[in-house]
Amino acid sequence: MKELTVAALYDLNETIAKDIFDGATYPWEVLPKIKDFILELGNSLSEEEYEKAGENIWIAKSAKVAPSASITGPAIIGKDAEVRHCAFIRGNAIVGEGAVVGNSTELKNVILFNKVQVPHYNYVGDSILGYKAHMGAGSITSNVKSDKTLATVKTADGVIETGLKKFGAMLGDEVEVGCGTVLNPGSVVGSHSNIYPLSMVRGYVPAGSIYKKQGEIVEKN
Repeated sequence: MKELTVAALYDLNETIAKDIFDGATYPWEVLPKIKDFILELGNSLSEEEYEKAGENIWIAKSAKVAPSASITGPAIIGKDAEVRHCAFIRGNAIVGEGAVVGNSTELKNVILFNKVQVPHYNYVGDSILGYKAHMGAGSITSNVKSDKTLATVKTADGVIETGLKKFGAMLGDEVEVGCGTVLNPGSVVGSHSNIYPLSMVRGYVPAGSIYKKQGEIVEKN
């Protein structure tokens, strides 16, 4: 489906990780490549703009990282990003320019495009969040199915096999996710869509939509 492709979901000019998407049709195809990509990219970053803060951890000198934050590499924290009190970045994470990783938020195997906000009690794992995507307080990505089978993406035109056991959510540019929402494994939300608070999302939500509840998705006016 064209609507689920990298080109449809993301402005690749808004991430330092642009090159990881070369040759990928769907964004989840790059999830297994994040670790190696960070290691290669990190070693090429300008020492004038980034400092190495630990084993395979590169932090922009203009970024703000709270002393209580925990960062495990490989990780790249972009320019003017903010990593707040008790954030837990546990490897394979790219935090974009001007992004916010907030209080008690946990990241694992993720790409956050520029100006993404995951500011309060969020878990984001095996996921890609597009430019200016925002997850409300307590909203999380669930990245493993309860029956431990491989994740699929359910669409109106059928099911797409991903071949991945761990797959959280692909959020397009400027997606707004309401507080307390669970994005189930294999969720893909098209750009400029809004998800109501306390939602249980699975499958594909078209771009420019308002997700009110399962089975009730309306087009934005």
